[in-house]
Amino acid sequence: MVKQKRSKVKQTILPFNLEKTYETITPRAGLILFGEFLHGLKLNQRTDGYLPLPKSGRGYNPKDFVLPLVVMLNGGGRAIEDIREIKADKGLRELLCIEKIPSSDAFYSWLRRMGEGEGLKGLEQLNRFYLHKQLKKEEIKKYTLDIDATSILAEKKEAEMTYKGFRGYMPIVGHLAENGLVVYGEFRQGNVAPSAKNLEFIKHCERQMPEGKRIGYLRADAASYQAEIFNYCEGRGIKFAIGAHIDRSVKEAILSIKKGEWRPYKNGSYISETVHCMEKTERAFRIIVVKRPYQPMLFGEEEIDLKKRYKVIATNLDFEAEEVVKWYEARGEYSENRIKELKNGFSMERMPSSYFKANAVFFSIGSLAYNLFRIFQLNILPKEYKKHQIKTIRWKLYNIAGRIVYHSREIFLKVRNYAYSIFKEIRHKIWIFCYSSP
Repeated sequence: MVKQKRSKVKQTILPFNLEKTYETITPRAGLILFGEFLHGLKLNQRTDGYLPLPKSGRGYNPKDFVLPLVVMLNGGGRAIEDIREIKADKGLRELLCIEKIPSSDAFYSWLRRMGEGEGLKGLEQLNRFYLHKQLKKEEIKKYTLDIDATSILAEKKEAEMTYKGFRGYMPIVGHLAENGLVVYGEFRQGNVAPSAKNLEFIKHCERQMPEGKRIGYLRADAASYQAEIFNYCEGRGIKFAIGAHIDRSVKEAILSIKKGEWRPYKNGSYISETVHCMEKTERAFRIIVVKRPYQPMLFGEEEIDLKKRYKVIATNLDFEAEEVVKWYEARGEYSENRIKELKNGFSMERMPSSYFKANAVFFSIGSLAYNLFRIFQLNILPKEYKKHQIKTIRWKLYNIAGRIVYHSREIFLKVRNYAYSIFKEIRHKIWIFCYSSP
């Protein structure tokens, strides 16, 4: 009897075969470039210099936590557990000289210890060092400070109820408009009002600036509409544009503007201005008022929501009113969008721990990761990458695959031909930046 040959049953959709390989391959060859930049900035040495070292010689050093976290957050990790992806990427770890990575439990314990000790102070000093390094390279003398509070949803044991109706945190962040760097970020409980201690926060931001550089301009929303802030800015020669509360006195000032003093602005709105002062302000200031179009009620006009109809900005700028509004509204790009980048791009929208102080340390490391990326983007990346968000950088650069090859006692990172010239250019710029700048 002749046996019939069985045909192979096709059990895949696409016509390719799957095989194993023992070659060292990394899916994050581009992220290695950022890691090389961190080594050029001596992040490991600085971290161990600023943060408390372990009491035992067998413990992990601060660099064993900070470098993997900064790399992970830049690479797209969203939780402490995602550090396993860095640990599993043998090629990336070998090229970045990451010899050991603590367990997830060790990370949680370390964050808590740093929060209870001098960790936040050390991270502030570490961030200030790299902030100074960048600002000293720039010719700008007077910078624009944008401050804003942001909410983080967190059903954690120590989280408090926010004014938005959920439990979480309410950190306040100060950015420099000219380069996007975080000057300072203060991690706050959810029940802390966005207006609380804003003057102290502004002063703290000023103390982060290096010699010869200063805060010359301030933009903020109505949470900073405070007499003490106005007086401080006037005394320090800081020009400001701050959203105004439409309280009774501001309402009276708006209604005192005569009909002929309004002029067309844009989209059917009108603009005007008047001089105003608060009970405790030492000097009067301008308020710029934009009157938006509104639809009267069909059966008799009800009380108008003044906040919806009017936009009011308090300022001591001597620009034309239209220019003041344009400059103030730019904070949407320079502050609000950058806070979104910090939260969504660097995973600061979710906190890892049940303990407030541990989360404060994590948020500080996230701000450091963001700043180091910005310095990398401003100084190293090609021109076409300058305005990209971190998600686009991951797609276009970080997630390029590479193969690690060992030959004649040397290590080679092999990438596809289209990426080779970009990698070579970036590595050369890293070398110049790290060894020719102060």
